[in-house]
Amino acid sequence: MVLEGKRALVTGGAVRIGKAITQALQRAGVEVVVHYCASADEARALSPHTVQANLQSPDECPELIGRAGPLDILINNASLFTRDRLAESAPERVLREFQVNLFAPMELTRQFAAQAGQGAVVNLLDRRIRANDASCLPYSISKKGLEELTRLSALELAPNIRVNAVAPGPILPPPGDSGEHFVERAGKVPLERFPTPENIAEAVLYLLRADSCTGQTIYVDGGQHLLGNGV
Repeated sequence: MVLEGKRALVTGGAVRIGKAITQALQRAGVEVVVHYCASADEARALSPHTVQANLQSPDECPELIGRAGPLDILINNASLFTRDRLAESAPERVLREFQVNLFAPMELTRQFAAQAGQGAVVNLLDRRIRANDASCLPYSISKKGLEELTRLSALELAPNIRVNAVAPGPILPPPGDSGEHFVERAGKVPLERFPTPENIAEAVLYLLRADSCTGQTIYVDGGQHLLGNGV
């Protein structure tokens, strides 16, 4: 795909990794519609094209593509992360996380495919899909489900729409977490350096341009996924 002149929607595109993806797409000549939930000022500072929606609400997802379109590119970046073990995983908490991390990307991909003759989707996963992290059970399961959605939708939507994924490793500490605490909890990284948001954005751009790639996941985690649960 030649990116210049294309139009993209980046969910959660105003902050953190989403911001880096938005800016990388813009530098490549893409007109970016920045989706946000609460970060209105940050979104409007990045692009004149913004759209607000709470992805925790199933009622707001079906309209989002129509409000943002027409589109050539969909980046499912927005996610919700909580550290819930099985004992804390009450149904309402699980459904909230699944809604943002899996059900919303599924619906957005479905709507995108209905309006795009040709295009590309990139889903943001997590290196935890190659591990069993019991400390964040709903999150891990939802991201593993998104990996499967990536493969199945790539198969169903070929040859006109390609669907790929990027699985980041430890990049940025959660809001309110100290850098030292984050490094301690992030675990071992074989390359002994953490990836940056810009590294994630570079992988997204590669997959958008790689016309022969679909159903693929690129890990940008310093090799951490190779360690499985040994992190």
